[in-house]
Amino acid sequence: MSDQILHITNGNILTKFLKELDIAGDFLTWQEMLCEGPTIANVNTEEFLETRKAFLNGFYQIEINENEIREEIAILNETESYSKIVLWFEYDLFCHINMLAVIKLLHEKQINLPLYLVCSGRVKGETDLKALSELTAEQLLQHYKNKIKLTDSDKELAISIWQTYCGQDHNLLKPYITQKSSFKYLSNCLKAHLKRFPNLKTGLSVLEMNILTLIKEKNIKSKNQLIGYVLNYQGYYGFSDLQIQRLINLLQIFYTEEPDKITLNRKGFEAIMGSYNFSREINNVIQYGGVNRLDFSYCIKTNKLIKTPLNVN
Repeated sequence: MSDQILHITNGNILTKFLKELDIAGDFLTWQEMLCEGPTIANVNTEEFLETRKAFLNGFYQIEINENEIREEIAILNETESYSKIVLWFEYDLFCHINMLAVIKLLHEKQINLPLYLVCSGRVKGETDLKALSELTAEQLLQHYKNKIKLTDSDKELAISIWQTYCGQDHNLLKPYITQKSSFKYLSNCLKAHLKRFPNLKTGLSVLEMNILTLIKEKNIKSKNQLIGYVLNYQGYYGFSDLQIQRLINLLQIFYTEEPDKITLNRKGFEAIMGSYNFSREINNVIQYGGVNRLDFSYCIKTNKLIKTPLNVN
C-alpha cells in the first residue's frame, strides 16, 4: 500500500509553513469560519456552499473563491492513493467547528482512511496557548510526531456534535462537554460556545463583556489597539481580527472614542455592573449553526440556554 499522506490544514499560513518544513504529502487547505453564520448538516452539497456564500458576503463582504473551494474539495474525490489523512486544527472554537465539518465531509464521501489529528494548544514551558503557526519548526515537527489517531468513537462524536450544532437546540451539546475523547480541547470549546449567547442578566456574551472590561482596565488609545488586546485575551474563541472588529463596532453604545483614547461611558459601566439587559440595544443578530443567537440567553446558574423573546419587536 502507498504511504502517501493527505494533510488537511486550517489555512494558507499553516499550509505554507508545513511545505517549508518539507512535510511529505499532499495538502488540502480548509478556509472557512463555520463558528459564525448558518450551517447545514450536509457539507458536501450546493446548498451548503450557497448558504455560506450568502452569509460571508452579507456579514463581512467576503466574496469567496468558488473555483478554489471546489478544487480543494475535489481532492477528496480521489483518495485511493493515500494511506492516511492528517488533520491540522487548533485548540479554539474557530478551528474546532471547522474540524467537525471536515470530519463530517469525510464521512459523507465515505472515506474510511486512518485519520490523525495534530492539535496545538498548551506547550511545555509556555504560558499562553499557541496556534500551530505560532510554534517553532521544532515544536511543530514534534506535534506532528505525536499526532493522535482518531478512533471510530471519536469520529462518531465529531459527527454527532456537528449535526447538533446545525440543529435548533444547542443545549443538546451539554452532555458532550464531559464526554471523553481524543479531542483534548473540545470541552473548553463547547463551554465557550454556550457563553457566546447573551447573558441572561446583562445581555452580553462573555467575549462582549471581556471587551468592555479591557476598555475599563487598559489604557486604550485606538480601536486597532483594542483589537490587539482582544485577540490576545479571547481564550478559547480563536476569532479573527475581522470578527473582533465587528463586535467592537456593535458595542459602540458603551464607549466614547476620542482622538487618543477610548473610555467607557455611563452605559458601559452599567453593562459591567449588570444593571440592565442590553441585548436588544446591542442587537448582535447572527446565527450559530442552526440557531439564531438572540433566540436564546445563557444562564450562568444552570449553565444552559434559555429560550428568550429578546429578538421580538
